Amino acid sequence: MLERGNRAVSTELASKTVELFEVPATALPFKDSDTSSHDDSFFASALGALGYSGFSHFRGAAKSNAADFLMNALDRDNLDPRVTEALPWLPVAYPEMDWDRLTRSAKLRDRQNRLGFVVALASQAAERKGNSGLAAALADRVRTLEPSRLASEGTLCRESMTRAERKWLRAHRSPVAEHWNLLTDLVLEHLDHVIR
Repeated sequence: MLERGNRAVSTELASKTVELFEVPATALPFKDSDTSSHDDSFFASALGALGYSGFSHFRGAAKSNAADFLMNALDRDNLDPRVTEALPWLPVAYPEMDWDRLTRSAKLRDRQNRLGFVVALASQAAERKGNSGLAAALADRVRTLEPSRLASEGTLCRESMTRAERKWLRAHRSPVAEHWNLLTDLVLEHLDHVIR
């Protein structure tokens, strides 16, 4: 029934199948679910399950689709800064994710600036690691987002920041963050777990 499409694959079964057959997490189905009820520990656990070393103590959680996870994290108004710092790791670790679907979803949710910034940092990290092929592929992904870049200013999952913080970040953000109209101090040097 599963093979014929007559029965839906449960999240638990999909996760076990990925583990059993050693398939990348990008093969898991997308879930168009509302993650607003999830707390920061949910995102940390999911990153640990995907293999992020910064949250390796959470490896027991069920895996999710890397692109789906990235989109759901980028769609959060406020996210634990440690989780936000891990987001550029996803394109480096899972370059085969469904970029077309991820890009469409980002545009539908007006999150293309956040996605563009994260993938630009991922491209820099890949270059720093000496993987110029991956860096170039990720830079191409950034270029596909460029025409849809939003003019309105936003944050990288920190909408709760104060006016004083916003003012300081306008003057001190990186050129990449300024280009993507984001108020964030995240730079390549903060991405120890990505660069390793």
